[in-house]
Amino acid sequence: MTDTVALRLALQEERGPELAQRVARLLAPLSGEERALDAGCGTGALAIALAPRVREIVGVDAVEEYVAAARERAPENCAFLVGDVTHLPFDYGEFDLVGCLRVLHHVHRPELVVSELARVTRPGGRILVVDQLGLVDPIRTIELDRFERQRDPTHERLLPDGDIRALLEANDLVVAQNEISSERRDLDRYFALAGVPEKERERLQRQAPTAAREVEVGWYVARKPGG
Repeated sequence: MTDTVALRLALQEERGPELAQRVARLLAPLSGEERALDAGCGTGALAIALAPRVREIVGVDAVEEYVAAARERAPENCAFLVGDVTHLPFDYGEFDLVGCLRVLHHVHRPELVVSELARVTRPGGRILVVDQLGLVDPIRTIELDRFERQRDPTHERLLPDGDIRALLEANDLVVAQNEISSERRDLDRYFALAGVPEKERERLQRQAPTAAREVEVGWYVARKPGG
């Protein structure tokens, strides 16, 4: 296991209880019979948070090392696959509940991800989208995106609240719940999570815009019509 994966797992364990509590509140009521999907699952944070509340959950991620780490720690009702979130290996309407945690800003065409989430959700099912938000001021967002790409080359761009809502609405998804939370970051730990060498961290901290130290995270629960 690489140091980066170990750090991700440590952060996941630290944040796990809070994530489980928030997800349970946002998605209530759950019957316990749902088949769920964690798209872009990473090391399985969302899947593990949902597992006690659903019948079955499948996680998909493109990084084999993350999938392997998720498999080692997940409950029996979780399964993990290597796959592409812009082309999910599932048929129409296979899932009652679909989640996507902090994935959109890593994807060049996030509209393809949301389209796939909608496709594999059954009519009447729900979709949870969570991501760091871009700023209202596009110039400040460009500055923040530039910094994020220096830290992590897989970063594409942050979407503001209005853009995420537009992607959901473009797929006929109806936002039922929405929260925006603030998250204070320890930048040194944040750099370590991305595998940034120690000698580079001090330089990046000096360059970090204020918005990189305290970010906003959007939580959206949308329903697919029908069912």
